[in-house]
Amino acid sequence: MDKILNLGRWIFPLSFLMYVGLHFGQADVGADFVPDFLPFPYFWNYFTGVCILAFIVSAVIGKYDKLAYTLMALYVLLMAVLVHLPRAGESEMDMLNVFRNIMVTGALLGFAKFVARDKRVIG
Repeated sequence: MDKILNLGRWIFPLSFLMYVGLHFGQADVGADFVPDFLPFPYFWNYFTGVCILAFIVSAVIGKYDKLAYTLMALYVLLMAVLVHLPRAGESEMDMLNVFRNIMVTGALLGFAKFVARDKRVIG
């Protein structure tokens, strides 16, 4: 049973590859999510795609993984508050994204606390 449960350490961070694919494969869609008060929406789309990819690599290889999980949790929470919550009145999907992002933030923080091995930066 432990072997099956240990798969979560790999499945969870690798599931974020879908977002990397969306950021680079459908840049127009990603740029539409960038709030209007930020200039250069394509830059932010590609930048966050690179950051998500860096999170995945860090989580999988176990280097700076606690920092990566924590920063990814901050990013996902900011997406909920700055992107999806303001649009929640317009779209039921954005309201669902708020709830999903809050759940993912909790999971990321749990991984940072209980799964991450490299505690050099944020002990």
